[in-house]
Amino acid sequence: MKKIFNFEQSEVLIKKIKKNKKKIVLCHGVFDLVHIGHVKHFKVAKSLGDVLIVSITKDEFINKGPGRPVFNHNIRAEYLSGLSIIDYVIINDSPTSVSLIKKVKPNIYCKGFDYKDEKKDSTKQIINEKNAVKSVGGSIHFTDEITNSSSSLLNNFLEIFNNKQKKIINQIKKEMLKDKDLIVEYKKLSKLKILVIGETIIDHYYFGEAIGKSGKDPIIAIQEEKDEKYIGGAATIASHISSFSNKVTLMSILGEKNTHKEFLEKNLPKHIKKIWIMKKNAPTIIKKRYIDNTSGNKLLSTYVMNDRSLSNNEEKKVIDILIKKIKSFDLVVVSDYGHGFLSKKIGDLICKKSNFLSFNAQINAANRGYHTMKNYFKSNLAIINETELRHEMRDKNTDIKILMKRICRDLNIEDLVVTMGGSGSILLNKKLNNFYFCEAFATKVVDKVGSGDAMLSVISLFLKCGFGRNFALLAGSLAAAQSLENFGNRKFISFDKLKKTIEHILK
Repeated sequence: MKKIFNFEQSEVLIKKIKKNKKKIVLCHGVFDLVHIGHVKHFKVAKSLGDVLIVSITKDEFINKGPGRPVFNHNIRAEYLSGLSIIDYVIINDSPTSVSLIKKVKPNIYCKGFDYKDEKKDSTKQIINEKNAVKSVGGSIHFTDEITNSSSSLLNNFLEIFNNKQKKIINQIKKEMLKDKDLIVEYKKLSKLKILVIGETIIDHYYFGEAIGKSGKDPIIAIQEEKDEKYIGGAATIASHISSFSNKVTLMSILGEKNTHKEFLEKNLPKHIKKIWIMKKNAPTIIKKRYIDNTSGNKLLSTYVMNDRSLSNNEEKKVIDILIKKIKSFDLVVVSDYGHGFLSKKIGDLICKKSNFLSFNAQINAANRGYHTMKNYFKSNLAIINETELRHEMRDKNTDIKILMKRICRDLNIEDLVVTMGGSGSILLNKKLNNFYFCEAFATKVVDKVGSGDAMLSVISLFLKCGFGRNFALLAGSLAAAQSLENFGNRKFISFDKLKKTIEHILK
């Protein structure tokens, strides 16, 4: 007898059960690791009706952190179907169970007692599930059986995390506030008034097949198949941050020619306030990347831009706006891509007037050899990668910790974060003269573009709100891991997803 159904196939199954006037009980979850608590939960559920259906969340909708789920949805469905107490298993094709509840129309929807207190459900989905059950004439039942967290069991007994990752997780557990206090701390994020400053970039990706070397020239020939545009640069940082606070302002530069303003206005989160500075005789910056569809490798990158410095009038306009507005923001986040927007004079003003300043001065193909962090003297937080640090210090071989101390002293940086790719990230607090280390958590790397912006966004927020440095570094690493899973900035960082990931990792 067939026991496993996908979302579409389940319609025929449900009609058959309803026709026979059987009482349906529905349970829903991830069930990445089935344990005795689940089995007891299923037994109680089955006793409440005639037919027990268990639905599982599809892999793509699971937000429990890197490496999760451990078992894909086909495997999870298979071992659940092996339990005789379960009549049918449905693989749900949605991030929540709401649409499934409306399709199954269960007489009883069964949840564990840890969902009984709505305040403890960080996703707030239990409210939507209750409403869905009520709308189909069913009732919800909370079982009161012993529980074991699947996440806790997986984190502690399976090799999801390496020893270095476990070390930082255990350190944070020791430092952690009580759950109720952590919720209060999270709420501080939403109250921040934030200004993001930097160049806006359009990331234009072309996907296709590298069909070989040109017959006449020493170049690769590419057959284009599709293209996608993503918001990039400072506009991405503002979009990441807007998931945490609805008081975000973006101050950025657009080209007078080919502004792409309509595309940006359409794709930026609506509650972001925009201050656009128009640069004469220039286009909005476009960075084009050509991707091989088969391997996912980048084949070529080209720039469309005019990276001249701002004219005196353009610079004055920026300075006048900053003098008038910058003091009203709790947090100022600067991402300087070195394409002519942020001058030394503007940088000095930002450093002197910001209540809390975090910044990144990135090196790229267009500014290597010219770009510097020295425009920003005295900041609360700076984030750069190891290559950028060594470039800034003109030092290839000295121990990274020594270089970090030197640049913090030279530029009066309170907290400096240096990212080291797969080797993780390290934070130095100048006042305490203390280093904090966080292992990388990325398990799937599709595209490195934008991961630094994600980390800058999240660590800035968490440090400004007084979260511990280990906690902020972990949150930033997890945000970067989210970003690495997509081409460009196809998806922005979600606060709810990040919070849920942190909760499951710390179980």
